[in-house]
Amino acid sequence: MTNSAIIEQPMETATELPNSRMAIWWFLASEVAIFGGLIVAYVLVRLHHPEWGEYASHTINAAGAINTMVLLTSSLAVVLAHQAVEEGKLEKASKLLLTTVAFGLVFLAIKAYEYTHELHAGFTPVTNLFWSFYYLMTGLHGLHVVGGMIAMIAVSRSVRRGEHSARVECVGMYWHLVDIVWIFLFPLLYLAS
Repeated sequence: MTNSAIIEQPMETATELPNSRMAIWWFLASEVAIFGGLIVAYVLVRLHHPEWGEYASHTINAAGAINTMVLLTSSLAVVLAHQAVEEGKLEKASKLLLTTVAFGLVFLAIKAYEYTHELHAGFTPVTNLFWSFYYLMTGLHGLHVVGGMIAMIAVSRSVRRGEHSARVECVGMYWHLVDIVWIFLFPLLYLAS
């Protein structure tokens, strides 16, 4: 066997899963711990503050709902990119990953509009504990969207060159976690009024 043939074979662990898949699962577990801790803390404090319903009524529900649809649609693009890789259509996979990035930009633009609106209305991170949680949780989520977009761009470029197509699965798993987190944040922060 030549060295290039050895390099091209996926590294296997004792569980017979590729190392990349095991790594992304461990990474996602740490992300679940971070967001899970924040969500549990929010819910526990929220139970003792019924006035938070009034604060939540000042969020823009339509923007949150649109962003939910944007992220769910972006996840469809990731699924289709993974399918394209399995079919050997690397150019199509690359374009679908960039489509996901475009949806991420739309999400961030809507979030920027919301932040601008809320800040002009006087709802800042130090207004009260609800708004502190709101900005912390949505801001951290937004950073994860940016991180996912950067990863998508990098993977898209390598897939276009015919390299590392297995990474589409990993970046897709991360993006699905970003969606799932938003599915929890949307009702907790917007609809719980």
